[in-house]
Amino acid sequence: MIVIENAKQQLTVLKKELAEVGDALNVKGLEEEKKDLTAKQGADDFWSDLAGAQKVNQQLARVEGKLNRFGKLASRLEDVEVLIMLCIESDSDEEAEEIDAEIKALENDIETLKLETLLKGKYDANNAILTLHAGAGGTEAQDWASMLFRMYTRYAEREGYKVNVIDKLDGDEAGIKSVTFVVEGENAYGYLKAEKGVHRLVRISPFDAGARRHTSFSSLEVMPEVENDTNIQIRPEDLKVDTYRSGGAGGQHVNKTDSAVRITHLPSGIVVQCQNERSQIQNREQAMKMLMSKLIEKQERELQEKELELKGEIKKIEWGSQIRSYVFCPYTMVKDHRTGYETSNIAAVMDGEIEGFIIDYLKKTN
Repeated sequence: MIVIENAKQQLTVLKKELAEVGDALNVKGLEEEKKDLTAKQGADDFWSDLAGAQKVNQQLARVEGKLNRFGKLASRLEDVEVLIMLCIESDSDEEAEEIDAEIKALENDIETLKLETLLKGKYDANNAILTLHAGAGGTEAQDWASMLFRMYTRYAEREGYKVNVIDKLDGDEAGIKSVTFVVEGENAYGYLKAEKGVHRLVRISPFDAGARRHTSFSSLEVMPEVENDTNIQIRPEDLKVDTYRSGGAGGQHVNKTDSAVRITHLPSGIVVQCQNERSQIQNREQAMKMLMSKLIEKQERELQEKELELKGEIKKIEWGSQIRSYVFCPYTMVKDHRTGYETSNIAAVMDGEIEGFIIDYLKKTN
């Protein structure tokens, strides 16, 4: 049977690909790490340091997740091999179709796991903090920022991530001027760091009575959420802390208490703020997390720029450069200017289907 012969060839290729993924994941190293973490969990004083225990548990869950995904794929390949042998004996078309479908599913799942091996950055496994800023252009730009916020929210939902809004400033008439939100889930930062930069919209503005075409911009900052890093020291005397009343929706509590917090890191000039938690203490804790993340991003950016300089690279890293255009008129197209990846299905993109852009970026930059 031609289908079975093709399946046997595909199975050989998939086995080789999974073996390469296993090498990239360092499966043996992960198994040793699992043993060490499990041993730590079994220590008598494990829960004496609650924060440390939680980190061990989180790390163990990540390691076990990788090993389980790899192990399940290996088992499925073995199952397909058995099915092929049975199909040859029975000469069943129905089993041949089942084998073909499973091989296609395995191709997709191995490709997904292969992509995870590209996420080798120190903070790639962390949650991501995203901040959208509307560019110049008033209501039109603020509406564009709101559209992007919805796009990333829908993407997070599709990926099983949780979204938590930290700070939001609504537009004067519609849309939003800025919004900061956390995308919580494994590898959230590893994937979403690909979205950092300026996003450009071209469309007939619904806010223009003359139905003219407008170009709008919104910038997106992406940082890993990091609660503490021994390489970053934040001294209390370097901080200027201001409290103020939260704005926007939130009921009587928002209007009656100075619960919102703004922190300025004097040496770097970095400013962070949070107003969506109910208490000043909670807002301060969240703002400090954001400050730590911004300082880490600054450090990582400086290290990367230094590496390029040492390598003699002429091209500089432009963190605020325009990365993508979304054209609604006179034709429909979304194009990434860094990779050349594009699609005409703009409705799907705005509904959160941005995996293609992220995957293509990661493949071409690793």
